Amino acid sequence: MKKAWKKILGFAILMGVFVLAACGSDSEEENGSGGASGDDPIEIVTTIAQIGEPISQIGGDLVNVETLMGPSVDPHLYDPTQGDIATLSEADVVFYSGLHLEANMEEPLESISSEKPVLAIGETLPEDVLLEDEEEPGAPDPHIWFDYNLWQDALDAAVEELKEYAPEHADELEEGKQEYFAQLEELDEEAAKLQDIPDEQRVLVTAHDAFNYFGQLHDMEVVGLQGISTESEAGVSDVNNTISIIEEHEVPAIFVESSVNQDTINAVIEGASNNGMEVEIGGELYSDAMGEEGTDEGTYIGMYKHNINTIYEALSGGDE
Repeated sequence: MKKAWKKILGFAILMGVFVLAACGSDSEEENGSGGASGDDPIEIVTTIAQIGEPISQIGGDLVNVETLMGPSVDPHLYDPTQGDIATLSEADVVFYSGLHLEANMEEPLESISSEKPVLAIGETLPEDVLLEDEEEPGAPDPHIWFDYNLWQDALDAAVEELKEYAPEHADELEEGKQEYFAQLEELDEEAAKLQDIPDEQRVLVTAHDAFNYFGQLHDMEVVGLQGISTESEAGVSDVNNTISIIEEHEVPAIFVESSVNQDTINAVIEGASNNGMEVEIGGELYSDAMGEEGTDEGTYIGMYKHNINTIYEALSGGDE
């Protein structure tokens, strides 16, 4: 008899759990248009910090942002982990850059797009503003965050997606966006010093071709030893061609990148030295990844300022 009552009591408790869960689910649907309810922040997952950090600034307390790829991580080569898949499945909204930047993430991102908002913010830009991969005609260059005007437009598309997900917070999101975009004007002021670099030395030599938007915006020639994607490898001819350019322009310094192996840069320095020309490493630039969280370089604006100042000091001999 006692066993029978225990079974009945257990069944009743189990049914109660299901009823409460169902009620909770109904309540969430009533309280929020996209799944967030009450004072709960919108759970956002981004692939790269160049998206995640600005969205965190714009959204403030309205959002909780998690970025999958941290400092020194190369998004071209990144393979998603089981933990990443679980994180994506728990998100309310997912943002990624697109344009084949996160090549190995495309399949899982596409698979969850039927369940929740998933936006490739780089692919919201008009095709005519995108640069082309010289090695693969027709393939776009995905490094658009190095033109902060284009990146502002891409972030604007992300904010519009959030407004659609949580229309009750549209005004607050718009206010946060306008405040953050006003801060981006600092970059124009900081970048003005790049115009003081002598014309013949306005050549930016880096490990891979990530800085073409930067070069276009700031009127600098860009030479990357590897192609747009770090999946490609620099060969002997790439190294020799780069050495010829350095000698022609008497470039005083070349740059390593925080997320790319610097072996090819070292090969260029050694080759130039063998030809009787001394070339220094001008410093480390942030290209496909930002700095450590909690540092200036761990913010989009701080990362961009770091690159501007590092390039300026190395190529002009100037001080900040």
